[in-house]
Amino acid sequence: MSALKHDVFQAIADPTRRQVLKLLAEKELPISEITSHFSISRTAVSKHLRVLSEADLIQGQKKGREKIYRLHPEPLMELKQWLSYYERFWENKLSQLKFAVENEEQEYERESQR
Repeated sequence: MSALKHDVFQAIADPTRRQVLKLLAEKELPISEITSHFSISRTAVSKHLRVLSEADLIQGQKKGREKIYRLHPEPLMELKQWLSYYERFWENKLSQLKFAVENEEQEYERESQR
């Protein structure tokens, strides 16, 4: 596999590209229909599509005179794996906080009963 010009993290860093991915998750679309969802030029949308394509998050296929884009979600697994570490991290931190709060409440109850 050749090195990608853009990685998944760079590609999804932009809110417009995240919105494009959301649109393509619903159905395959030509650039004209994608562009209609944004207040930016077709050229700007085309640049976003290129970044997403270089990160292998979308694929385009010629159909007649148009190129139809579709989501290629497999590279998002890298993101999911990366986020899962932090999900476990925060679950652990929240469990520690819950334990601390419960212990503090029990200590307060003991002191108020004296």
